[in-house]
Amino acid sequence: MERPAWAPRSIDISVPSVARIYDFYLGGSHNFEADREAARRAMEFMPGLPKIMQANRAFMRRAVRFAAEEGIDQFLDIGSGIPTFGNVHEVARAARPGSRVVYVDHDPVAVAHGQAVLEGDEDADVVAADLLKPREILDSPQVERLIDLNRPVALLLVAVLHFVEDADDPHAALAELRDALAPGSLLVLTHASYEGVPLPAERARGAVDVYRDIRNPLIMRSREEIARFFEGYDMVEPGLVPMPRWRPETAPEDEDPYAFSGFAGVGRTA
Repeated sequence: MERPAWAPRSIDISVPSVARIYDFYLGGSHNFEADREAARRAMEFMPGLPKIMQANRAFMRRAVRFAAEEGIDQFLDIGSGIPTFGNVHEVARAARPGSRVVYVDHDPVAVAHGQAVLEGDEDADVVAADLLKPREILDSPQVERLIDLNRPVALLLVAVLHFVEDADDPHAALAELRDALAPGSLLVLTHASYEGVPLPAERARGAVDVYRDIRNPLIMRSREEIARFFEGYDMVEPGLVPMPRWRPETAPEDEDPYAFSGFAGVGRTA
């Protein structure tokens, strides 16, 4: 397997990565054959997976624009993945020029590409860190330089918490992040669920099993379980809903049925 020039030497390109699988679903070019093979296997069970990822991205952009319209000009995107067109810093600055953005990911390819895309950009940066180690994120030089925690921040956790098992206590990590944010900050979140998937659950589990097989378990939580991640936040209307139903810009009825898989919501700290 030939190693592309952009691939860090430290990574094993024969091992699939959820960030690069996501990039493949979105039509990106920064993925390897191992990632594509895993994605295709998952799509044998859930052919609409790319539609779900597109709905994720569309929600993210609407939520970022909402945050900017609410006066927020600093964004912390954890589990950001590989930069693609219409990323957070582009959307935020179109709505609120001068916005500052810090991306966080633990995938070396995502970090390397983030650094390449943001080279020379004084108002955006990328951190190699893990959601489960909030202090490493908050104390990073990039966050200290770009994010003023005494002012409201939009914290993005888009399509990341469903890769964190309950045993790893994601609620503790979220509480630590929440407590570090100023009043008026926003939590922007999406999460996978069997609820809304236009397939029998047993068939959808085939796709979930592919992620388990590549040692990146996909945790499908119920709407009630996902709502717990918003403890300490007041939900912004319309609440925790299928992605196309969160402040839609086009008729949700026109969306692909797969786009309604999982939930999205925005909460505000008091």
